[in-house]
Amino acid sequence: MDLHNRSALITGAAVRVGRAIALGLARGGARVVIHYHGSGEEAEALARQIREEGGEAATLQADLSRHDEVLGLAEQAEGPFGPLDILVNNASIFPEQPLAEVDESLWDRTLAINLKAPFFLTQRLGGRMKQRGGGVIVNLGDLAGIQSWSGYAAHSVSKAGLLHFTRIAARALGPEVRVNAIAPGTVLPPENLSEQDVHALAQRTPLKRIGSPDDVVGAVLYLVGADFVTGETIVLDGGRLLM
Repeated sequence: MDLHNRSALITGAAVRVGRAIALGLARGGARVVIHYHGSGEEAEALARQIREEGGEAATLQADLSRHDEVLGLAEQAEGPFGPLDILVNNASIFPEQPLAEVDESLWDRTLAINLKAPFFLTQRLGGRMKQRGGGVIVNLGDLAGIQSWSGYAAHSVSKAGLLHFTRIAARALGPEVRVNAIAPGTVLPPENLSEQDVHALAQRTPLKRIGSPDDVVGAVLYLVGADFVTGETIVLDGGRLLM
């Protein structure tokens, strides 16, 4: 898929990896809709940067833990630039809670943002893509959806569900719409990690280094253009799964 004159919605696009994805798609020629929840200033700054670089960008706010706002986002997303060609389900939360400490509130919020919102955005927007005859959806999982991260119980379950949903959606929406996922390892460490902690994470991989948001952008751009790939998950972890 040539990105020029294509429209893309990226959830959680105001900061961190989502921001990098939005910039990557915009620099490739796409018109991007930047979804955010609480990072309004960052979202508007990103939109300005894209416009200053000659691209097109708009912002939309929604709380993805609320089903009514998810459906509202699905309705509003095609307003700024018309029908969407690309959906990147990037927004996610990462609560550090082992099984014994997960309460119903944390469970509901984690599953709502990480799995329920991508499910219904894909249902609504992917369904329209299928009716129009084409589109691409990329879901951002992570290694927690493949490995058993006992310290992140709810998060791990949500990401495992997202990876399986990727396969279900690829079958349901094909052949018109391709649906794939990316499972990054450490590409942007939490801000509270020390340099020593980051070094320790790097030593868990055969490549002995961590990745970067640009690695995720490269995978997104590949999947957008890979016309014979659907239902797959690209593991982007420097080989950590081998250890």
